[in-house]
Amino acid sequence: QALLVESGGGLVQPGGSLRLSCAASGGTSRFDAMGWYRQAPGNQREWVAVVDRGGVTNYAESMKGRVTISRDNAKNTVDLQMNSLKPVDTAVYLCWGIIRGINYWGQGTQVTVSS
Repeated sequence: QALLVESGGGLVQPGGSLRLSCAASGGTSRFDAMGWYRQAPGNQREWVAVVDRGGVTNYAESMKGRVTISRDNAKNTVDLQMNSLKPVDTAVYLCWGIIRGINYWGQGTQVTVSS
């Protein structure tokens, strides 16, 4: 059983930065891919970024150029550095991982972008 726990959310002003971290029990190396999704109230869950086992990354168009995902198998974490945040980025951000076709989710961390 994989357990993903997010941290690093909070309130930030427009234009500010946040770094989210996802800790994976049992290690990140178990996962074929890991990433981040987000869900705003009334909206569907939306993919943000992914990093595969080989370190290849991919980003949603809405976030490209403003976020960087990194995977550290030594620390067993997957981080999401977010810059130039906008009010529309306000959402619960969830860590995701997949092992042999089985999806795992964290509980999520709230990010609020507001002045």
